[in-house]
Amino acid sequence: MKTVVITGSTRGIGYGLADSFLALGCAVTVSGRTPEAVARAIAELSSKHGADRVLGQTCDVTDFAQVQALWDAAKAHYGQIDIWINNAGLSNPPMKFWEHPAERFQAVVETNLLGAMHGSKVAVQGMLDQGFGAVYNLEGFGSNGRKMKGLTLYGTTKYAIRYLDEALAQEVKGTAVLVGAFRPGMVITELVTGQFDKDSAEWERTKKIFNIIADRVETVTPWLARRALDNNKNGARIAYSSMWKLMGRFLMTPFRKRNLFE
Repeated sequence: MKTVVITGSTRGIGYGLADSFLALGCAVTVSGRTPEAVARAIAELSSKHGADRVLGQTCDVTDFAQVQALWDAAKAHYGQIDIWINNAGLSNPPMKFWEHPAERFQAVVETNLLGAMHGSKVAVQGMLDQGFGAVYNLEGFGSNGRKMKGLTLYGTTKYAIRYLDEALAQEVKGTAVLVGAFRPGMVITELVTGQFDKDSAEWERTKKIFNIIADRVETVTPWLARRALDNNKNGARIAYSSMWKLMGRFLMTPFRKRNLFE
């Protein structure tokens, strides 16, 4: 039985990954910043999959000691950790870079980038000690260098994550540890939709685009989980979406209507 640790897994893609790995027979440790969120996720996942394969641990990824405690708790409970996923992340409201308060710079950078660094350090060290394991970071908009007005802050952190993934994969080459990346594409989560005023004309325009390019969590995460379990290649980038898939959707828009918000 594979054991999986996922940061930021009380909601969104992280929760979907936890649910998907459990459905595939794995044991999962979920984590989040508040005890209430962790308890709620554990209760929901346990009712669906059984309590014996679900562990929860409060963890703020910006605090290295808490990330180390997450590893220690999962390792003590299951005896090993096969897959570690750095998923915890923050987005930003769409606005010009210079209009963000300085505190938001710190929050987004510390969660998205420093949090992934903390998780990568803890997991790689632990896996080198145990002699096996795979670490995955969540890439996102900006990882491939694409730019969009209003997402400069978030995109900058994800561009840095890609560098971290590729450089770290080089550093572990020749060891028993794999480092890779998940690229889920555009997924409808609160992280994405929570930045918009739902009563605005902008939101109505944005929904039309999302209905073309985006997917639901329950569509994407089972696909990612299966491929992570099958992967044995260091440096792998497990990407759900592709340019060809997006082009096909745009071409089919006049003939097939999608509504991800039903």
